[in-house]
Amino acid sequence: MRTRPTRLKAGDRVALVAPAGPVPHEQLNHGIAVLEGWGLRVEVGKHVLDRHPELPYLAGRDEHRAADFQRAWCDPGIAAVVCARGGYGSMRMLDLLDWDAMAAAGPKLFTGSSDITALHEVIGARFDLVTLFAPMVATMGFDDVAAEHLRATLFEPETVQRLAGPDSRPVNDGVAEGVVVGGNLSLLASCVGAEDAALPPYPSIVLLEEITEEPYQIDRMLTQLMRAGWFTGATGIALGSWTDCGDPNEVAAVIQDLLAGLGLPLVADLGFGHLPGQLTVPLGAHARLDADLGALTLSEPALR
Repeated sequence: MRTRPTRLKAGDRVALVAPAGPVPHEQLNHGIAVLEGWGLRVEVGKHVLDRHPELPYLAGRDEHRAADFQRAWCDPGIAAVVCARGGYGSMRMLDLLDWDAMAAAGPKLFTGSSDITALHEVIGARFDLVTLFAPMVATMGFDDVAAEHLRATLFEPETVQRLAGPDSRPVNDGVAEGVVVGGNLSLLASCVGAEDAALPPYPSIVLLEEITEEPYQIDRMLTQLMRAGWFTGATGIALGSWTDCGDPNEVAAVIQDLLAGLGLPLVADLGFGHLPGQLTVPLGAHARLDADLGALTLSEPALR
């Protein structure tokens, strides 16, 4: 079992960082106000509002984003490192982090989703730590429902051990147990082959979601993961949103052709990813997937 970070309490210090794309100032202020409304003391990274001088899709230079991230992780007074938004860029800073120093600093609560999948992958593998695939506070997706589910996970994790979306449904029936792994499909595919990228262990429940990728691109990325042995340890699969990914019927056909044929319990629309009311899902936690009920139930609270 992976190490579970400590839950938050009022008065805790949390660090906001931007490992990937540029952060909108107005949305950042809204996210800070929500976190402070929960009684948290928010510290914004020095470079969170930076812009890369040549590459406008990055929140500042790689070394600056990495420095903010490492400074937050290694600060013993910081209880959680919270990612402001995704976009693209997390992978570019992975090799600039001093992972030994971060490991020596001890476990930390970590939240983010989308492009932040790259960090979840390495942090989970290197530190054997449960992390939270969660809505990001400086995005339009940080709506009231998503924020409340994140708050409950951070402060009262025993109240949100059963995860299911309003449209959850079985594709393949059955029940599976295992460690929850995965995240954003394109990032998982991009991480394949890296020195610090480990294949999911057996047994694993694989989570997958995506945004703005066409059905043929989803096909390509799933095929890449399959050829790399990524589903070898899978006992079940839970799918999130496929937002702006073209014709939903074509996406469903790709899923049916490539994933349903694995014969594993498979749930669609579990409620995580790029969608309103995004659920917070603990990666690295042990859980039970009941495809018939369309629910993922954690064996224990995500946080201690």
